[in-house]
Amino acid sequence: MRVLSIIFGILMIIFGITCICTPIVSAIDLSIFIVIMTAVYGVIGIIAGIAYKYYGVGFVFSIVSLIFAVIMLVVPNVFALTNVVIFCILACWIVIMGIVSAVTAIQLKNVSDSKMWILQLIIGIIAVILGIYAFLHPVAFGLAVAWIIGVLLGALFIETGCSMIFVTSFVPTDVVYIEENKVEKEDNEEK
Repeated sequence: MRVLSIIFGILMIIFGITCICTPIVSAIDLSIFIVIMTAVYGVIGIIAGIAYKYYGVGFVFSIVSLIFAVIMLVVPNVFALTNVVIFCILACWIVIMGIVSAVTAIQLKNVSDSKMWILQLIIGIIAVILGIYAFLHPVAFGLAVAWIIGVLLGALFIETGCSMIFVTSFVPTDVVYIEENKVEKEDNEEK
């Protein structure tokens, strides 16, 4: 699982750099990026949840991400929605991803000596604010300059990739999902 998470983190960083370097293409192909990234995010999250027997917020969000990607691929009319609707859906996803990132940062604070959790928390809060703004002003967000959208999405992808690599590389495997399994492990040790 660590290898898959690191590979996905690297892919997120590459997509982020691509968005920053080619913002106009990123804005035009935004729906394709959304489908690819949410599908991969969902599959890896589901695999990780099953492998570590962790079925919390991240696992549920992974299932929602995969369902969203499948709907976008299977229903042609959904894929052909206007940019305003796509940006509203993206805004909701960004808000949820920001919340998940912030919750993960708070959990990592308790299990890691590193201060990288602060960066993840700040970026999670920024993602929530960006998502709320995008949801409240979809036309303005949709009509915003393409390079701004590409840069913001790029930064979000880079942050998510860095967070995945950080969590996978610097936090022991059994600590990543410690909250759910902590009581279970203590009960097993007492027996």
